[in-house]
Amino acid sequence: MADPPGCCHPCATCQKKSQWITAKKEKRKGLRTTKCDCSWFLFLFCVFLFTLVWLYFAIIILNDFHNFNEFIFKQRKLWLDWSLVLLIATAVLITYSAVLLVLALCLQLCSQPLKLHWLHKTLLILTALVVAAAFTGLGIKWAEEWRSARISLQATGPFLHIGIVGGMTLLAWPLASFIYRTRNTGLKVFLLFVYCAVMIALYLAPLGIASPCIMEENQLPPKPALVGHRGAPMLAPENTLMSLQKAVDCDVQVFETDIMVSADGVPFLMHDEELTRTTNVQAVFPERAALNSTSFNWTDLQQLDAGSWFLERRPFPTVQSLSAGDRYQATKQRIPSLEEALEAAKQSNISIMFDLRPENHSDYQNFVNATLQVILQSGIPLQQVLWLPDGFREQVKQQAPGIRQVYGRKRLQNEKEPLLHVNLPYQDISSEEIRQYRQDNISVNLYVVNQPWLFSVLWCSGVSSVTTNACQVLKEMKHPIWLLPSSTYLMIWIVVDCASFLAIVWAFLLLKMCSQRRRPAESETDVLLTKINSLMQE
Repeated sequence: MADPPGCCHPCATCQKKSQWITAKKEKRKGLRTTKCDCSWFLFLFCVFLFTLVWLYFAIIILNDFHNFNEFIFKQRKLWLDWSLVLLIATAVLITYSAVLLVLALCLQLCSQPLKLHWLHKTLLILTALVVAAAFTGLGIKWAEEWRSARISLQATGPFLHIGIVGGMTLLAWPLASFIYRTRNTGLKVFLLFVYCAVMIALYLAPLGIASPCIMEENQLPPKPALVGHRGAPMLAPENTLMSLQKAVDCDVQVFETDIMVSADGVPFLMHDEELTRTTNVQAVFPERAALNSTSFNWTDLQQLDAGSWFLERRPFPTVQSLSAGDRYQATKQRIPSLEEALEAAKQSNISIMFDLRPENHSDYQNFVNATLQVILQSGIPLQQVLWLPDGFREQVKQQAPGIRQVYGRKRLQNEKEPLLHVNLPYQDISSEEIRQYRQDNISVNLYVVNQPWLFSVLWCSGVSSVTTNACQVLKEMKHPIWLLPSSTYLMIWIVVDCASFLAIVWAFLLLKMCSQRRRPAESETDVLLTKINSLMQE
């Protein structure tokens, strides 16, 4: 059959090509970056930074997380190492947001928009809400950790500066790619202005970074002495004679403990007001398990197992590495009396520092008298006893003037009697105050210090001693984690900033040349498409 007049096979072929080109052009239009895509990319970037900041906080608060575990146990009677839950949840959130961000940056470099699935959008919003809730809870229930974070910047500030400068330098590549592709002049100017302002602030950030570990080697103060917090609670059940002996093996100079007084007047070692966490009182005296420790007489207390809980609940990861001999010894631990603890301290030639609980007890004065009587009868040199309780302190000074008085507060302006020893949370005193106290011959002990980074900062600050759960770790430290002379830090600062600046300039110049090479090819394609469309219209 003959073809109709005015039609030929070449024209049909051109029509098919035109349809294919038009479809491809429409597809490319569908892949253009929209304002919604830009908004979600910005939101993804902010969520990643938000989660990254929370990861930093999570690592910092590990130093104090045992206190949180104890708090949860008192409230719910449930023991769990919640630090593992925290780290696993944080790792999942940071990994998810990081993978999405890397994929988004790769798409940006390939000139492709970010088309997030609704499921990813929902998960990103949930991630932001979870992290916001975590920060809110931290601020309400554990506000002192904000001060811990401030102290941590003294240890990590110089290295965070280098890391952030490096990250922002790498961000120059996708930023330059986006700027050379977009036709919105106002957006270009805004992004460049914000980026340049951030980089200038980062380049000058070391002017505001202060760390006690930026000093010359010959200016480093002596290593702080170690005070065993309830002994060596990572190696043995807390407040037991085994824990005291493990602390001695860690070269601690002071055994820190807590004293309660039984119903029949015997002072004994116990931190909690209830016996449920560190003994098997629920099995031996189930009907009395919720009573205050002071309501039990000494005969009852001696029937309790004060060590098996340590192996069952594993309050620290170090419990898993105990030898068979240590495990057996832990099961044999009983609640020690103050008399037994003083005898062990005297034989080991270490000091003992204690608090007397509970401070609000109606019979507290008798507790003080009973404790003081045991100390005086023990024969321990009084200079090896450090007295923390504030109640009836003047009475103690009169009856036993040789006991060293330790105060849980800073000195006052009009102090009647000069303080010689203070015992404070590490968050409550600055590096400048520590140096001033050291110059005035005031011994400063800070608690509770478990992480090497924190110990390093306090070492550089000149603190006299620290109370720790991790005496076996801090014992091995012969030097702070890092120590930089100011001249060396200045050199690192200048080199990092110059390298970053050159890398950013190179990224923008290189991507500019690449964009100029792509433009002729894109123009030729546009001209060809226009000619084909004109031909088809004719």
